[in-house]
Amino acid sequence: MPKITPVLMSGGAGTRLWPLSRKAKPKQFHALGGDKTLIQETALRVTGEMFGPPMVVCNAAHASLVREQLAAVGVTPRLLILEPEGRNTGPASLVAAALAAREGCELILLLHADNRVADVAALHSAIGAGTPAALAGALVIFGVTPTGPETGYGYIRAEPGDTRVRKVAAFVEKPDLATARTYIADPDYSWNAGMFLFRPAVFLDEARRVAPALAAAADTVLAEAPRERDAVRLGAAFLRSPAQAIDTAVFEKTDKAMVVTADIGWSDVGTYDAIWAAADRTAAADALQGPVIAAGTAGCLVISDGPTVVMSGVEDLVVIVENGVVLVTRRDHPAAVRAAVAAIQAAGRDDLL
Repeated sequence: MPKITPVLMSGGAGTRLWPLSRKAKPKQFHALGGDKTLIQETALRVTGEMFGPPMVVCNAAHASLVREQLAAVGVTPRLLILEPEGRNTGPASLVAAALAAREGCELILLLHADNRVADVAALHSAIGAGTPAALAGALVIFGVTPTGPETGYGYIRAEPGDTRVRKVAAFVEKPDLATARTYIADPDYSWNAGMFLFRPAVFLDEARRVAPALAAAADTVLAEAPRERDAVRLGAAFLRSPAQAIDTAVFEKTDKAMVVTADIGWSDVGTYDAIWAAADRTAAADALQGPVIAAGTAGCLVISDGPTVVMSGVEDLVVIVENGVVLVTRRDHPAAVRAAVAAIQAAGRDDLL
């Protein structure tokens, strides 16, 4: 079997986890309840016999962070692809595929650098199951087994059958709660976690067919992108690329998509409630990281990068102290963080983001 080249997509800003996640240091560069950062965890779970060295797509301003954090866990990237700013996953995916094709990579595995997987062995099993289909020319997507009626994720509906690898029947946008409950009762539905496996040349040919404007933009970007030792720096042409997701630009339009079911303990670590749920907690169900003194509290998440936080007689709060900014909100109200970010922008305080 050929080696799979992982492509770690590390361009997200993670604003749902403000102020822990900010433009200068998004969530993938933080250790959230563990001893390694999310990008380190991601890189380590795609090492071993199946995989070659990874490519990493990241903001140009984060290149040093990527190199330092991956070096700390013994991972040397094959190539860094440096974006001047994020344009969703579509343009970066095509650029990465084209560069992988140039370097002779037979298969690439696209995955987000800021997600968490609890069962790495199950992930490797799913990748192994999808590899023959990808080698045969399919565009493979991994559908995560739902653990509840989640309304914040998109879903994949597989064609009926009893095999693990099946044709994609449809992609379904984020549902309401009642609809989500029907999906999780149906084994044909899975969460779309944004993990893809394919031959670079097949993906590029299909993109030219179903997303010609995006493919043409990627060609222009690469023609103007200089190679700098271990990195390719994308320039002004990238800023003119359509800001599309790979899912909607290619996978929802192709007839080559196949889905592999994957029960891997996946989380996008997208809310403070998700961090609390995955963290080690005290007998009072508090998750405490950094200098914290708690008395008579319950169900709280506290993360401080230095100043001591003292809490007493409160429940279900999130308190984040990061680089001189303090956020206090309810743990079960993730929309409040988005509202806080909107209020900061309205106040003209983009320096806090």
